Amino acid sequence: MVELYTSGVYLIRGSEMVKDNAEAEAKLKRLGVQVSKEDARKGTIAYGILSAHNKGGDDRNLRLKFDSLTSHDITCVGIIQTARASGMDRFPVPYVLTNCHNSLCAVGGTINQDDHVFALAAAKKYGGVYVPAHLAVIHSCNREMMAGCGKMILGSDSHTRYGALGTMAVGEGGGELAKQLIGRTYDMAYPQVAGIYLDGEPAKGVGPHDAALAIIAAVFKNGYVKNKVMEFVGPGVEKLPVDFRNSIDVMTTETACWTSIWKTDGAVKDYLEIRGRKGDYQELKPGETAYYDGFVYVNLSKIEPCIAMPFHPSNVYTIKELQKNPKDILAKTEEEALKALGVPGLKFNLGVKYHDHGVWAEQALIVGCSGGIFGNIMAAADIVKGASIGRDNFAMSVYPESQPTYLELVKNGAAESFMRAGVLMREAFCGPCFGAGDTPANGELSIRHATRNFLNREGSKPGEGQIAWVALMDARSIAATAINRGRITAATELDVSYGKYKFFFNRGIYDKRVYNGVGKPLPETELVFGPNIKDWPKMPALPDNLLVKIVSYITDPVTTTDELIPSGETSSYRSNPLRLAEFTLSRKDPAYVKKAKEVQGFEENRRNGRASAEIEEALKKIRAISGFTETGLSSIGIGSAIFARKPGDGSAREQAASCQRVLGGSANLALEYATKRYRSNLINWGILPFLIKDEKAFNPGDYVFFPDIKNAVQEKTAALKSYVIGDRTDVISVALGELTGAERQILIEGCLINYYAKELKKNYSQST
Repeated sequence: MVELYTSGVYLIRGSEMVKDNAEAEAKLKRLGVQVSKEDARKGTIAYGILSAHNKGGDDRNLRLKFDSLTSHDITCVGIIQTARASGMDRFPVPYVLTNCHNSLCAVGGTINQDDHVFALAAAKKYGGVYVPAHLAVIHSCNREMMAGCGKMILGSDSHTRYGALGTMAVGEGGGELAKQLIGRTYDMAYPQVAGIYLDGEPAKGVGPHDAALAIIAAVFKNGYVKNKVMEFVGPGVEKLPVDFRNSIDVMTTETACWTSIWKTDGAVKDYLEIRGRKGDYQELKPGETAYYDGFVYVNLSKIEPCIAMPFHPSNVYTIKELQKNPKDILAKTEEEALKALGVPGLKFNLGVKYHDHGVWAEQALIVGCSGGIFGNIMAAADIVKGASIGRDNFAMSVYPESQPTYLELVKNGAAESFMRAGVLMREAFCGPCFGAGDTPANGELSIRHATRNFLNREGSKPGEGQIAWVALMDARSIAATAINRGRITAATELDVSYGKYKFFFNRGIYDKRVYNGVGKPLPETELVFGPNIKDWPKMPALPDNLLVKIVSYITDPVTTTDELIPSGETSSYRSNPLRLAEFTLSRKDPAYVKKAKEVQGFEENRRNGRASAEIEEALKKIRAISGFTETGLSSIGIGSAIFARKPGDGSAREQAASCQRVLGGSANLALEYATKRYRSNLINWGILPFLIKDEKAFNPGDYVFFPDIKNAVQEKTAALKSYVIGDRTDVISVALGELTGAERQILIEGCLINYYAKELKKNYSQST
């Protein structure tokens, strides 16, 4: 079904695979291929697009400019505030501001709509695109209106993926968008490229989520494609409708890859032409010989309907496996959940979902950028047509990706089929994907064609005894389950006649409502600040010497951004840095905020020449170290730190880092970082992303002293000698990993805003 190659692979003429081993040279010669590995690397689709967007002279160290940017209403205010503070006076490229995350979540009164009003004013003032609430989810809008072959798009949402349309799209934290908004580049080493070779054709009833989950299961836990480009090639691509491809593509985020790209064909050309953008098509395919650093062979014909059990998209079984061995799988899922939660006395029983010869769910959703796509919804409509989901506790909702898609569902009768079956038709809204809509009841099992099923994401509050079990399934099997009143059922178990439906795109829906000010900024426009929209607080620069206290110590295998700063009801406060920070780690470590504030108070006292007994004791131990006998209160900075084994999986939200910084966070210590985007967020907010090898080198509550840290960052010191100040004083070695020159300077200045403010001041002084 899914095979991972243990070596790199040469792909010849798009179909012949040659493993990079001792026999490779001879095999290439027999095929008439004479090319170096480095030249073959230039044969990938990714190389051509990256080279075209690289504004530096070095093709190994990229300095990328994107064709357009996109954000939603959780992130856009903070990004614009950052860019304003850094000197932005207009949007230099098209910037699409969508309103699909906080369009229903009503926590905090008027503050969600206040953000929308701010975004519209910003689109007018700086020359951007404003998409009103309920019109489209962020990624569907960009697929329909912005993506095109050979383009690059940067978005402040982790699921920014338009690879199936020939666009390399990257989800990042807001700091990276702010850089683009003030004319700077996105800097990174040239990434490795993994070939994803699709072969065969999916069986009837198998959908894109089944294929996506199978791939995620094969590559996530082993990090096979982490921070790489996933390049989809092979004869199986042409066998998939574009909607099918889009639905797989958006899920590549859950593999921890950097981005994705697919070869394109006539189906993509038709997709763009239907949407009035024929000129955005070009054929993309690998060169005569292309070299891939990794290779994944996917036989689509052998993919079966899948279910990703709580609490990760990689926790995958076939539905057939679940039906055959339900008690053991449910028990294992429960055991893993209890271990991950770590809440003493928490009790639940997922095993009760197995009864009457089946596993039963209470809720079903088809939603968002992965599920709410036209092709998925139409297949589900064919299944539920003429049936009923019943009048018991089971409920189902469908959220079309955009109003143009919704209109087609009304015109072709699909909406009526759902409604007659008892299914609710909803608006374009991302909320169910992050816990701000259709939250299940405590203990319920919800099956969703959505992007994620992380713990702490879909309404769970373990500290308060609330658990929502969320599993991922394809829309087809969800519909099959629905007509069986909630009994988990694979769509392949049904004999369904699936129609072939042509999509008619009504651009007028957007033309009548979307504000498009690209290239037409109106600088006289006043920004509208609601009472919840606040500026970023001032961040201190990196001190010469740093003392941090480990205020949270997390030993989970992976820590998600949803655990670092919960989604759901907190989303409304994303434009208010201080208020949002009160929720930091609230569901994982409820004591964190109080402890971080205490350390923040130590630093405030230090600046005023005072020291608590705890700091005096730490200084006493530091002075006992050879070479530091003269270390005084004025020569150090004090901050808090978090240890986690592998933090940052999931969302691109910069608030997972900025909230730590607002509370006085100075460093993270980790065995590794789950994603590039989270590490970039830490750097952009002035948090030192330390790497350590031994998590037992310190304990919760210990201090770590980093002498001469500013100089170490400046001088690119590979290994930093540091000191654990606890019951005893121990020497440890930490590293910061690869950092660009700009990233080092950002850390030294204390954050991205400080870095650009200093540059503005310098430029002003030079000009006068």
